[in-house]
Parts: sequence; C-alpha cells; structure tokens
Amino acid sequence: MTNSNDDSAPRPQAVVAGDLDGAGALSGRAGASEFTIGAADGRAAGANPYELLSASLAACTAMTIRFQARRRKFPLSHVEVAVSYHHDADGGRDSFERSIKLEGNLTDDERAELMRAANMCPVGRTLGLSADIRTNDNVSVGRAANYDDDLSELPIPYIDAD
Repeated sequence: MTNSNDDSAPRPQAVVAGDLDGAGALSGRAGASEFTIGAADGRAAGANPYELLSASLAACTAMTIRFQARRRKFPLSHVEVAVSYHHDADGGRDSFERSIKLEGNLTDDERAELMRAANMCPVGRTLGLSADIRTNDNVSVGRAANYDDDLSELPIPYIDAD
C-alpha cells in the first residue's frame, strides 16, 4: 500500500491490498488508520467486510449525534452506538440493527432530537438505499450475517486458463 510521492495527487479514502498466496489476511488503510482485514491461517486476524460496514454506520451515527449535541449545546457526556448487520431470512431487504446509548443530563426533548439526528448520518442514508436500518435498544436480535458463508456461496465459475 504505497502512495506516490506527489502529495497533490488525489488519494483514495481507503486502500486494501494483499497477496494471492495462501489464505493470508489483507492489509487495509483508511485515512491515517491501518488495520488487518479477514483471516490468516484460518484464524480471524481482523474485521471482515460486514464488520467494517457496521463499524462505518456506528462511527457515522456517533459522530452525527455528537456534532448535533455540540451544535445545540446539549449536555451529552457520552455516546455509544452498537451495530450488527443481518440478512433477511425470507430473501427480502437486509438490515442493520443499531443500538444507541446516550449519557448526560439530557431532557426528553434533547434525547429525542439526538435520536432523530442519528437517522441523518450520511453513511446511514447511503446504506438505507439497499438495507433497512432499525434503531432499538437490543442490537443482538437475530443471527448476524456471516461474510465467510456468503463468500463461499457466490456463484463464481472456475475457469481453467488452459
């Protein structure tokens, strides 16, 4: 994951790279953060793509709530957002289950406004085009989608180069 020496060149927001040898994990970079993605030698070495997608929604939601609280000068002292991605059992729209915990000396109206702000997060608006986003107080509803299972079920044909 190298970058050209030209600092004025546009940079991608995220880069993922890895060798095709074996089942090694991939290396990822987003902004200044570097991390491992996937499994190495059959063991989980880093987050899978569904976990990264869930983390993106959780981060954007928390940042949007925090931004609104600061802007409106609400006494929010801590925000925690937990997200899980789920497949619809009947083949319908997939969903994200999102749990939001707000701490601080908030009035009911302030709390309601911050919960409404959560639905305005840009990542959530983008993901909501193809999946439902349900906000509740129990993020562990149902079985989370399994990326490895989905990957193994892809109808990718084997093509022999000879």
